[in-house]
Amino acid sequence: MIEKSIIAPLQNAELPLRRAKKALHNRVNRRELKELLQKDTVKRVTLSFYKYAHIADPPSFRDELYQWWDALGVRGRTYLAHEGVNAQISVPEENFEKFKTLMNGYEMFQGMRLNVAVEAEGRSFFALTIKVKEKIVADGLTDPTFDPSKTGTHLNAEEWNRVSEEPDVIVVDMRNHYESEVGHFENAITPDAATFREELPMVAEMLAEQRDKKILMYCTGGIRCEKASAFMKHNGFENVFQLEGGIIEYDRQVRDKGLKNKFLGKNFVFDERLGERISPDVIAHCHQCGQPSDAHTNCPNLYCHILFIQCGDCREKYAGCCSEKCCEFNALFAEEQKERAPTMVFNGSKFGKGAYKAFRKAGGNLSVG
Repeated sequence: MIEKSIIAPLQNAELPLRRAKKALHNRVNRRELKELLQKDTVKRVTLSFYKYAHIADPPSFRDELYQWWDALGVRGRTYLAHEGVNAQISVPEENFEKFKTLMNGYEMFQGMRLNVAVEAEGRSFFALTIKVKEKIVADGLTDPTFDPSKTGTHLNAEEWNRVSEEPDVIVVDMRNHYESEVGHFENAITPDAATFREELPMVAEMLAEQRDKKILMYCTGGIRCEKASAFMKHNGFENVFQLEGGIIEYDRQVRDKGLKNKFLGKNFVFDERLGERISPDVIAHCHQCGQPSDAHTNCPNLYCHILFIQCGDCREKYAGCCSEKCCEFNALFAEEQKERAPTMVFNGSKFGKGAYKAFRKAGGNLSVG
């Protein structure tokens, strides 16, 4: 239960709280917000954080956070549940210290690590969204005996590099296939999973005969590995380790301490950037022509919107779309699109989020969709 109010530490901050219920959600459409984002000149800090802790009343806490964060100019995506908080946000640079004071006003957040993005220019999010969920990470787990607090051993970047070079160590990427496709650690196992809930049992089954070996797990910011390492230990794996702070914190420590970088390519991120470059290596390929590329994009046809990798040449050829079909459809007036869309099937509506692996297995060509 949240015991401390944030009103006390910021009572003199003169933040214009918007207490009306109707003001606790965005009222501007997505397209307008994106246009405003591109014109915004405010310097912002992009960051992520998570905290597993019991929250007695998530809806009320959600509304309280929304009011304070909105007053501070925070943008981004946050999930709240009885089990804790998972946030990817950006904060105006001038309000960053106020934001930290605000969060430290809660006992549950005191001393919490904030994963600050290295590459971000502030244009990572265009709106503030805070949603109440059943869980902050959808895991599909229903076993009442599972204890997520019994996690694996945390390793910092230097420890990770050292342990990963030991013989018979297994490094496992606990992210989705479209994330690991553009970047992963050297010699890592990258399961072909589209969701975390799909990957958990998949990894346990893959490594069932190797319970005696050291298992090193990593993800973007650490939140998925908190559960994944605990899940592996729950299933009889004893030598389980996880990268503290995930790839984001690893990159920061490598840069700050001059360590060897063992991560290849990009770190996929869930905001408008869709990726932060960790090393100059380009390990993926354009899904339309097969040329080296690791630039993710969403098809601009809003009735498709599939996530895929597209090189610069194909972006120009198809106007950013995933296929000729979407390119032609996207050139139509909005009224005609709305009229014709119910009778058409696009790559996105057919295969869903992250499902470009269906094309990858078929040769990776989306251009005829």
